[in-house]
Amino acid sequence: MNETLSPLADASAIEVKYPLSVKAVMIDLDGTLLDTASDLATAANMMLREVGRAELPPETIQSYIGKGVEKLVKRSLTASMDGEPEAELFDRAMPIYERDYAKTLCVDTRPYPGVLDGLGALRESGFRLACITNKAEAFTLPLLRATGLLEFFDLVLSGDTLPKKKPDPMPLLHACKQFNIEPGEMLLIGDSLNDAQAARAAGCHIFCVPYGYNEGRDVRELDCDAVVATLYEAAKLIRKSP
Repeated sequence: MNETLSPLADASAIEVKYPLSVKAVMIDLDGTLLDTASDLATAANMMLREVGRAELPPETIQSYIGKGVEKLVKRSLTASMDGEPEAELFDRAMPIYERDYAKTLCVDTRPYPGVLDGLGALRESGFRLACITNKAEAFTLPLLRATGLLEFFDLVLSGDTLPKKKPDPMPLLHACKQFNIEPGEMLLIGDSLNDAQAARAAGCHIFCVPYGYNEGRDVRELDCDAVVATLYEAAKLIRKSP
């Protein structure tokens, strides 16, 4: 097995042979394509100050990333992974956060190493590409434009594009339908349990990168086909099927 791979995380993972033959690739945004943690944390602390709550360490806020903006705001307000703030406080804090994140959106956010080379290699190999994220479209498209990534994608599905988002398989199955392919002909590359659960539910292949967020947990514990060091390394492990 290629040195960029970790052992399969679970015996229930789909057995695959490398290079993996697929027709299209879906890629997560936060923690996979872009390192957005610093700007997300800055906005969260701006929001906390305005509502009279204590600021949190950036690394704590980073561990809250992964279930969309609403969950990030709730976790920041309660300083806990599963806390539920008072409805009035949340209703006040949510628009504040959205306003502040619009200001900090691309201050420190950058593509991870290997992302641009990986996207280029995937394009050169003829793969159709989709970006599938739980981030709202109002933030997703400006981020992809500002970082020069939007032009690589045939399809972008944000957290509010469809009625359901990851870990529900709906966005993945929608992408398969748009590309006119079967789920088994699609690969998802992500960084979290959300991605792994969505891929397995949809019947897609799943690679995970180890540098992302995953709510502070090691992706090697996930049910994924492989853990790849970079997007560029992932591109080396797949081939375009007819």
